[in-house]
Amino acid sequence: MIKLIINNHKINAEPGKTILQITQENNIEIPTLCHDERVEIFGSCGICAVEIAGSPRLFRACSTPAADGMVIFTDTERVRRNRRSVLELLLSDHTGDCVAPCVLACPAETDCQGYVKLIADGDYEGARKFIMETNPFPASIGRVCPHPCEEECRRTLVEEPVSIAALKAFAGDFTPIGFAAPPPEEEGSVAVIGGGPGGLSAAYFLRLKGHSVTVYEAMPEMGGMLRYGIPEYRLPKAILQKEIDAVERMGVNFINNKKVSLDDIKGDYDAVIIAVGAWVSSSMRCKGEELGNVIGGIDFLREPPIISGKIVAVVGGGNTAMDTCRTAVRLGAERVYNIYRRTRAEMPAEKIEIDEAEEEGVIFKFLANPLEISENSIRLRIMELGEPDKSGRRTPVETDKEETLAVDFVISAIGQKLNPGGFESIELTNWGTIIADSETFCTNVQGVFAIGDAVNDGAGIAITAIGHAKKAAEAVHGFLAGCGVSGTPQNYLAKTKKTPEDFIGEPKQNRAKMPHRCASERRGDFKEINLGFTEETAQKEATRCLGCGCADFHECKLIRYANQYDVKPEKYEGLISKKTENSPIPNVLQTPEKCILCGLCVRLCEEEIKAGVLGFVGRGFGTQVKPAGDLTPCVSCGKCAEICPTGALTAINN
Repeated sequence: MIKLIINNHKINAEPGKTILQITQENNIEIPTLCHDERVEIFGSCGICAVEIAGSPRLFRACSTPAADGMVIFTDTERVRRNRRSVLELLLSDHTGDCVAPCVLACPAETDCQGYVKLIADGDYEGARKFIMETNPFPASIGRVCPHPCEEECRRTLVEEPVSIAALKAFAGDFTPIGFAAPPPEEEGSVAVIGGGPGGLSAAYFLRLKGHSVTVYEAMPEMGGMLRYGIPEYRLPKAILQKEIDAVERMGVNFINNKKVSLDDIKGDYDAVIIAVGAWVSSSMRCKGEELGNVIGGIDFLREPPIISGKIVAVVGGGNTAMDTCRTAVRLGAERVYNIYRRTRAEMPAEKIEIDEAEEEGVIFKFLANPLEISENSIRLRIMELGEPDKSGRRTPVETDKEETLAVDFVISAIGQKLNPGGFESIELTNWGTIIADSETFCTNVQGVFAIGDAVNDGAGIAITAIGHAKKAAEAVHGFLAGCGVSGTPQNYLAKTKKTPEDFIGEPKQNRAKMPHRCASERRGDFKEINLGFTEETAQKEATRCLGCGCADFHECKLIRYANQYDVKPEKYEGLISKKTENSPIPNVLQTPEKCILCGLCVRLCEEEIKAGVLGFVGRGFGTQVKPAGDLTPCVSCGKCAEICPTGALTAINN
């Protein structure tokens, strides 16, 4: 036996072994990209370099035989710098997407590509479970989410985005909700103030971790804005209730009809999450808005007055404004105006909501802003568009023109804000929202966290509150375990830009049209408008996904090391080698832009399989791994994909 000292630990080893072999036998991690026991040592990547005492240079652990008396260091600052440089150089010519753009666009980081693929394969239950790793309300959110994921869908470079949100609703509807029993309760109890999508999601994620959770809700039923701010025709209450009931069955304690302050409950729990939402309608700042015929949009949706036969004006251009207009139509209003200070093109509401409101008879008054409200009219200032503001939308500018409309009710739907009553010890922003850390959601009070519409930038969309909830639950879990509070690390991800030219050969397929009730029928009741996808439609639509994200992302050694060593590959920005599509290898998908030329697949095919199908083609900067000639010797074993460390070769599951 030989005697070594590795990282100040004495180790005995068999002679003739490499430093890498000995460290692996002793559970000392040294990163490798080009090494595998099945092939001869090649030492091409250099990431396994270590320091040996007494030598001015670094040594590659995979190819350096250990010698008696060696003193080896595997994780010094010099070693880490070297590994970081190796990784940065490799990543500077490594393109493709670690994660699909749709996933990056989702505020809850839902793996859209993953569940869409499961639906395409007919595994609807698997799709639902996959969604619920980040979102406990797939059927509900699938119906109401404005789907920022679809805005980033690469399918738009071919024709239209995949119907990601509708597929989420399909998965939520098609399979029964079933939760595995949560783990035994751990020490630490949590109170959640607010039973909306953020609060209920926080309870869900905390309960999965075994914590005791109680949700306090001021309203008669749980659901928050999903129940009281979204009309039945968009989100049936029965659908929402089914998903809420599933959270309660996990052992979460629900207390309704109880408005609590922080002081009321803080001493009874080990941690508190504030998720009260934003229930106060923003002011229109015009004369007469204090009159009895003026009501906030959220108040109207929660408890509408009698408006049958009346003329209604709704001020605002977002989805809440559209919900308010369309609810007024269904309640029998004689006429419904929508007043918006910009044009249709600048409206933040979804296009489908605007179009359907117009189909149902809503009259749009664009480039108009309220000046004064009386008991039977609203006076408007006519606007025109000026220069773009920070959001990119053109700024509305007043003109000297006016218009007056005869109206019975005016509904303000221009935004919502927090009612801070009961949270006097919590620091607020200048806009009246709770100051919470953007990653941990800690407030200024220890053990108190805040999420959703009540924090930082204010009212947003439900899926954002759900994203907050998951991160906050992780932070609370760490706090209760005594491990401290830490946020989710911002990991490096490889990304690429695509243009329509990248998809010239992709066959065009029309986006599935959601079947829905006609305007003349639907405007008279609150039954759900959309009729949902059939299995056939859902599977066909799901197959339109281009699979942008890397299939081997979670097993990729390159990205794991990149984040372990905190890479900054942008310092080596420059020309990217153009790697063309390779000849087809049976049962293997090739993504050549992810190849780092480690040579593992080439050597395995030659040395172990004895087929020699793959080889290095070209010279210098343009070198690629390709079939070197005839594919006949290929035995379709898929081992080239199995050994690939980066996802450049992935097995195709037939």
